Amino acid sequence: MASGARDTRGGGRSGRRWRLVAARRQAVSAVVRRLLARARRNRRRTALTVSAAALVVAVVVAGLVVVYQTSVFAVRGVTVRGVRTLAPATVARTAAVPVGAPLAGVDLAAVADRVRTLAPVESVRVSRDWPHTILVSVTERTPAAAVPHGDAVRLVDASGVPFRTVGSAPARLPVLAVAHPGPRDVPTRAGLRVLRQLTPQLRSRLVRVEVPRPTRIRLVLAHGRTVVWGDSSSGTRKAEAATALLGKDGDVIDVSAPDLVVVR
Repeated sequence: MASGARDTRGGGRSGRRWRLVAARRQAVSAVVRRLLARARRNRRRTALTVSAAALVVAVVVAGLVVVYQTSVFAVRGVTVRGVRTLAPATVARTAAVPVGAPLAGVDLAAVADRVRTLAPVESVRVSRDWPHTILVSVTERTPAAAVPHGDAVRLVDASGVPFRTVGSAPARLPVLAVAHPGPRDVPTRAGLRVLRQLTPQLRSRLVRVEVPRPTRIRLVLAHGRTVVWGDSSSGTRKAEAATALLGKDGDVIDVSAPDLVVVR
């Protein structure tokens, strides 16, 4: 009896261990199945991602080839805007844009540099006007003074750059008499500085500004009057003093020392 009981207990214990092992195997199998299913889903997603990326790359490469290597977006012309005295054809010719070349491949900076060599051009902006045009937007220089040059007149802008030669000075444009006009010429810069400081009364009577040397500036006014200016310093005070003395008798107004003006 005792032996049978022990056998029964042993058998019971064996049955319980078998059932426990079987449960664990079932649980492991379910986990494995889930992991395998997840791995398959991940592989599918990865494959889709790789395929999509490859498709995007192919489209981009094809687009670049079309834009940069074919005539689909080729240059067919140049549009020029903003010119006043320059002829658009002159600007387009100087721009030297290769007609027929891919629009995307045009070196815009190089085009701008070429257009900037035209003396009347103060600034330029070059852009692409898709699908077939290069757009050149020009800002021309504004004349600040007319410089006599033999039988002609050279127009200079506010920085002293000579950019155009004409037969005579345009109306209401001040005349600046200097020997060698240019942005680095000291007399030119001094004369332009004086012009900026003149009062409306002086400017309305002005015939020309003479600058033989930077320290010997003088204004020639209408009716034979002269203003001895000296150098270009204290310009505002000199202009105010000269304006106040316009009503005084005398052909020469000396404001070279604005604290001690002289009329004679």
